[in-house]
Amino acid sequence: MSDDTNTNARNHHGFARRAMLRGAAVGAALPLLPTAVGGATAATARPRSADSAPDPDSASLRWLGTAGWRIDIGNRTVLFDPYLTRFSTGLFEAAFDPATKIKKTDAGLVREYAGSPELILVSHSHWDHIADVPYIAKATGARVVGTETTFHLLVAFGVDPLQISVVKGGEVLDFGGGLTVEVVASLHSRNKKHAYFAPGTRTAPPTTAPETISDLPEGDTLAFQVSAGAGGPALFLMGASDFSERAADGLRPDVAMVAVPSSSATHRYAPRLLRALGNPPVVVPVHWDNFETPLREPVVPDPTMDLTGLIDQVRRESPASRVVVPDYRTVYGGDLRPRR
Repeated sequence: MSDDTNTNARNHHGFARRAMLRGAAVGAALPLLPTAVGGATAATARPRSADSAPDPDSASLRWLGTAGWRIDIGNRTVLFDPYLTRFSTGLFEAAFDPATKIKKTDAGLVREYAGSPELILVSHSHWDHIADVPYIAKATGARVVGTETTFHLLVAFGVDPLQISVVKGGEVLDFGGGLTVEVVASLHSRNKKHAYFAPGTRTAPPTTAPETISDLPEGDTLAFQVSAGAGGPALFLMGASDFSERAADGLRPDVAMVAVPSSSATHRYAPRLLRALGNPPVVVPVHWDNFETPLREPVVPDPTMDLTGLIDQVRRESPASRVVVPDYRTVYGGDLRPRR
């Protein structure tokens, strides 16, 4: 983990794809990646109120690559965009094939990385966000929260319709025990031509289960803010590098998982987003890795993603924010400090 810390303290905040044809090349991001976590600072405790359950020290997070996260709050697990069974589409070899077959989920990877989730939050329905969700949902019984398109695709894959909650943005879902999920209407990132892979929505299940990645359209995009009780962290989760400024305005997450933009198609992306979120105390860049390499191996940065540029913008626009560049192997505390 790379931990860019500004000494200015922040008070605790309250309740709150990237385009497949990518943008300009960037400088090397490898120096930002961790070499060790020994001696890292332990998670900082926050005071608890009577209705806060659990406390922030019981919250832990693990990056699943791409935009994905596993969030453990006490003995409860929430997954966001869990793409674990990675496979090659040619995207990172400049030979992208939309007819690539969807690979069967690796059950061993699910056991290792997904645990026993209670909730699966899905930002949108492209393969690198949803491909493993049908298996995980059927194997664990987890409730899936996503768009109407996500609903219809999962039903076609054999997921019980009663297991899926369709949302549009604006919903505030209370799962009890202090676990709250606010659904935020959002947008998909765009390439330099202001377009992106597989747009479109579904209003009914396909007659057969999807077989190729082009059978999985975006289907609108959501962001989520997960709150772990009044005394725990509020986590803003993005699955793509664009957003609705009006929908995000006023959210005040403690930690913002910010997708690295693949182009400059979105006007003043980082400054507008940071301002809307109230300059979060912790910013975590996501969706900058080569997500066609195995998850059990070290992170391989996508050299076309401007990770360094995003970090520089955060430092400039929100100097009090701490930037944490995650890796696959570290489990972090609720404030994104490595667990010992």
